[in-house]
Amino acid sequence: MLYSIFDNLSGKSITFVGLLLAFLITCILLKVLQNILPRDGGRAYAVNGGLSQGKPRGAGLVFILVFVVATLLFVPISRELIIYLLMIIAAMMSGYLDDSSKAPWGEYKKGLIDLIIALVCAVTYVNFNGSTLTILTTGTSFELNPVLYVLLAMLLIWVSINVTNCTDGVDGLSGSIGIATTFTFYLVFVSITENQDYALISLLMIACILGYLWFNASPSKLLMGDAGSRAIGLFIAIIALKTGSPLLYIPAAIVFIIDGGLGLVKVALLRFFKIKILANTRTPIHDHVRKNLGWSDTQTVFRFITIQVMVSFIVLYLVL
Repeated sequence: MLYSIFDNLSGKSITFVGLLLAFLITCILLKVLQNILPRDGGRAYAVNGGLSQGKPRGAGLVFILVFVVATLLFVPISRELIIYLLMIIAAMMSGYLDDSSKAPWGEYKKGLIDLIIALVCAVTYVNFNGSTLTILTTGTSFELNPVLYVLLAMLLIWVSINVTNCTDGVDGLSGSIGIATTFTFYLVFVSITENQDYALISLLMIACILGYLWFNASPSKLLMGDAGSRAIGLFIAIIALKTGSPLLYIPAAIVFIIDGGLGLVKVALLRFFKIKILANTRTPIHDHVRKNLGWSDTQTVFRFITIQVMVSFIVLYLVL
């Protein structure tokens, strides 16, 4: 196990070294490799979508791989964790191949891939952790049927991948909200579950996203693409499950759910049931506030983060 290399160091020293290296290596590799990444073609229907045209896209390939390697080096390895890392790579690669494809992949193709990834992760979780569901606000726990738990976990994972992906449309938005959400779960790990391994894994992901945000702050120099957003969405779903209280995902990722999720619901209702909702609201919501309310990109990012941080503060006050 690579983790044994650092056995002579204290736990805090390992964490410090791991986080610093994850951040620095992400920054260095993105700087060196950005010119070989595929280029963004712009998005005709997105607000200011043309501003992204020609920028390197698919930076998620780099910072997600750095995250995986850092996890293998600095976190004790288990079979469960290996499966999760493989699925995160699968989500990243499916996104990267879409990023680099001349013709964008169809929704059904990506949806099927998401479904397979969700099934593998959900079965893995139940196999290693059981099907006990805990409500942190009340401290009560109850046992669900394993099959039902798998189905609900699959729904959580699929939703998380897709709402995170939909939110990635403003410089710095998806990455910043991802950090706020992940740090919320980190505090739960260290304060309630005492799951130090997944607490460290959460910090490693944050360090890698921060390395990416160094280049993605408005005006951005490169974009994470589906390679990054899909992998981050999967990661957030996994750590939500690992808290033992996956319902915590709703408040901890409320901005992702509202911003990206409303668009998914709007399209699904119209396409499959011919029900039209939010006719005067652009989705994702970050497009609505920029186009209809006149918010700048910076205002959008800052205000969305403010909302997420405030909700997280309230939730943490209630459960810690």
